[in-house]
Amino acid sequence: MSQQQEEIPVAETAVDDVVEEAVDDAIADATVDATVDAEATPVRPPSKPGLSPSRANDFLQCPQMFRFRVIDRLPEPPSPAAARGTLVHSVLERLFDLPAPERTLEAAHGLVPSQWDELREHSPQVTEMFPDAESLAEWLTSAESLLGTYFTLEDPTRLEPRERELAVSTELEDGPQLRGIVDRVDVAPNGWVRVVDYKTGRSPRAGFESSALFQMRFYAFVIWRTRGVLPRRLQLEYLGDGVVVQHEPTEAEMVTFEARIRSIWAGIQDTARSGEWRPRTSKLCDWCSFKALCPAFGGTPPEIPEGAVERATGIQVAQVA
Repeated sequence: MSQQQEEIPVAETAVDDVVEEAVDDAIADATVDATVDAEATPVRPPSKPGLSPSRANDFLQCPQMFRFRVIDRLPEPPSPAAARGTLVHSVLERLFDLPAPERTLEAAHGLVPSQWDELREHSPQVTEMFPDAESLAEWLTSAESLLGTYFTLEDPTRLEPRERELAVSTELEDGPQLRGIVDRVDVAPNGWVRVVDYKTGRSPRAGFESSALFQMRFYAFVIWRTRGVLPRRLQLEYLGDGVVVQHEPTEAEMVTFEARIRSIWAGIQDTARSGEWRPRTSKLCDWCSFKALCPAFGGTPPEIPEGAVERATGIQVAQVA
């Protein structure tokens, strides 16, 4: 893994601040997952319970939070950080609709108003985050600043992504349906595949990259399973501090990763059978939307909706202790 950007040839053809930034990105990823599930379900419900990288991380971080988010499907209030992440991702996706020579920082800034309008139309509650026009203007300026950082990391006029906002999924035998959304897939002239993910927070300190790389390995595994091609490079672009983190996965790593996913899923199903979604407290609790309901802080979880455990985990209610 490297934190220096090494350009892959895709040009013409192709709890401290770290904790807070990790929460910002986790909330943004969870928001994307919820949106995907909500939009995809009426068209084609998952054939079996599903697992995304952020949901897997939810369970590892705190089984109680996993329950609130996945079993109970409790609503979460809008977050300025998550909404900003959604806005920036949307602008970067639309930027590549433009002819290559027109993909400038000015063009990206010019897309912000229209994408903000789309965000408000899709999620009207985001307007409640801003008490006045000044606070909204400051927030929009912060999004423009992140876009400015993006242009220091890449030259979009030299890129032709093969896929953007790509929905990927695969089903594990005797396991969950793995699914997620990949920000960008680049394919080089020699066939090498690069998977790119934008993060609007800051890069993790050395030794804290495991959660982010878990997400990228997840995407690499699903692409490998569905397309028979292992991505050559996984690339995380941190717009909060202008750092690029890269990793080159191996097939042996993918085999190990599958075992890891199966272990996580077994843990989820065992917890579903027992009905004991135990909270795991940490500094991250201070940013949790469900803190008031958490028994670790004197809260009372709501009654689990009928059929919710089976829908989410495949474990029938009769099996739950």
